[in-house]
Amino acid sequence: MFAVVRTGGKQYRVAAGDKIVVEKIDGEAGSTVTLGDVLLAGEGAELRSTEGLTVSAEIVAQAKGEKVIVFKKRRRHNYRRRNGHRQNHTILKIVSVGAAA
Repeated sequence: MFAVVRTGGKQYRVAAGDKIVVEKIDGEAGSTVTLGDVLLAGEGAELRSTEGLTVSAEIVAQAKGEKVIVFKKRRRHNYRRRNGHRQNHTILKIVSVGAAA
């Protein structure tokens, strides 16, 4: 069974056993979180109702993403700014896709 969940402003297609990288969610490694914003669910080509459906996931790790360099320049004004940023994210392992507990 699969589900499409929304978290951190993005949508992810998940099934039991999948690992996904999402925007930072509060919690320690090893703790369980519930993703309640299920947009779509189904099995194969068959779709199911998402009423009361939740996705249970375990936090594998809290990590930082790759460094992104932000470089600003204005021509002929001797203006250059270089800045770096590493986004925090959470690695989740989907435990189950099923009814609300």
